[in-house]
Amino acid sequence: MGRLTGERRAFAAALLAFYGFIYMLVAMAPPPGWAACFAAMALVYGAGFFGLVAGYFWARWYAIGLGMSGLITAIFSIFQIGMEPVLLFYGATHGGVSLFLWGGGMSSAFDGRKEWRERFHLDENATHKLGKSVIRLGVSLPYIVLYALAPKDGAGEALFALAAGGLVLTGAIATLRMRTWGLAALAGGALAMGGSLLAQPFGLSPFGNGYAVNMTAAGLAGLLLIVAAVAPFARPIARYLRAA
Repeated sequence: MGRLTGERRAFAAALLAFYGFIYMLVAMAPPPGWAACFAAMALVYGAGFFGLVAGYFWARWYAIGLGMSGLITAIFSIFQIGMEPVLLFYGATHGGVSLFLWGGGMSSAFDGRKEWRERFHLDENATHKLGKSVIRLGVSLPYIVLYALAPKDGAGEALFALAAGGLVLTGAIATLRMRTWGLAALAGGALAMGGSLLAQPFGLSPFGNGYAVNMTAAGLAGLLLIVAAVAPFARPIARYLRAA
């Protein structure tokens, strides 16, 4: 079962709850135009917390992805802004979430359980592919939320980004519920995001206090990660279509 699995699970859940609470508080008094974005971020982290506490089979993968996303964001922000204490804390705590949940002992409480594998008829290879996909979804969702909901100049740009983000989020939820059509929704969302980036690069969105968020970078990161999330299933889907 591994050592201290219960304690590691509790620490990871507490960190996700902490960030979900922080984002919720900021959403109540946000910089102009950022309310929906921070509220959605609170839901993204809240889903990770709830999944870990409830013991959903996908929760460990998803939370590892969220932790990696925060660590990556902190590293890139440090390169841009410098060694700010808040960025060091943000990166260390998000990295901690992934480390707390890593390993075979922790897996036994989530994706290692036999009952859900038997329920969905998944062997070890299929489980491994699903795990890679869900981790990449967890990494991508904060960037998707930023891209879809951050304030933009034109209504057309906002609607285009919102539609692309909506497809990705719908596909992510369906994939976590083991619905095959979720992969198609993710692929459609990736295509929509790619078209949006090519047609209307958003550049920087003002955040206040002299800071801005690079929407082009967030959208590109989200797009690449969604493609990577679908990639493990590309070959089986191609075989199925050829056989059909």
